Amino acid sequence: LHNSMYFFLLNLSVLDLGCISTTVPKAMANSLWDTRAIPYYGCTAQVFLLLCFIAAELYLLTVMAYDRCVAICKPLHYGTLLGSRACVHMAAAAWGTGFLNALLHTANTFALHLCRGNAVDNFFCEIPHILKLSCSHSYLKEVGLIVISVFVDFGCFIFIVVSYVQIFRAVLRIPSQQGRHKAFSTCLPHLAVVSLFFSTLVFAYLKSPSTFSPSLDLVVAVLYSVVPPAVNPLIYSMRNQELKDALWKLV
Repeated sequence: LHNSMYFFLLNLSVLDLGCISTTVPKAMANSLWDTRAIPYYGCTAQVFLLLCFIAAELYLLTVMAYDRCVAICKPLHYGTLLGSRACVHMAAAAWGTGFLNALLHTANTFALHLCRGNAVDNFFCEIPHILKLSCSHSYLKEVGLIVISVFVDFGCFIFIVVSYVQIFRAVLRIPSQQGRHKAFSTCLPHLAVVSLFFSTLVFAYLKSPSTFSPSLDLVVAVLYSVVPPAVNPLIYSMRNQELKDALWKLV
């Protein structure tokens, strides 16, 4: 389990753990003690950490798509293109870009003057709900930053799609059915994780305003902030024989 795919998988697991730990424990504590309060700096930290983990996960999934593309399309060059140093650099770039993205959004959001109360209509602090509390035009700066981030995220999505087009073309050229199945099965967990990640984000942020309701908004928030990081380990462990064997040895 010491090749590049599992190195990236380790980073993905840490990011999933971070996403879950940012929102769920506080929500559980509020439920147990029947309170909805969160300190201002606690809200700031929650926004920063959640953005950092989600953005870094998106960039890491993009890197993992490149990893699978090289493994299937250029297997003889895999060790050269994705050596240990290259993997560390790519993972560090994903973490660093996620950190910078979260820092810019958090600083921009919490620099706003909140004049419409301090009640966030969600179980965790989220930028769109915080922007609703501002009545100054300075919130347009954060909206502009969100638009730029959406274009960057869309670029990552296009890169993943192009990578999988190359993968499918390479798999279809494999003469034996067993070889095609083996090649595609190594990509299936990543494809499932990417599909779950993007589908929940798109549903959360591109849903029609006419369908808005507090209960639906709560379900959508759980869908993209809790479900993907909770399901990702199950997807990889159930579809990967090496992980099953390692877990069996550990048990």
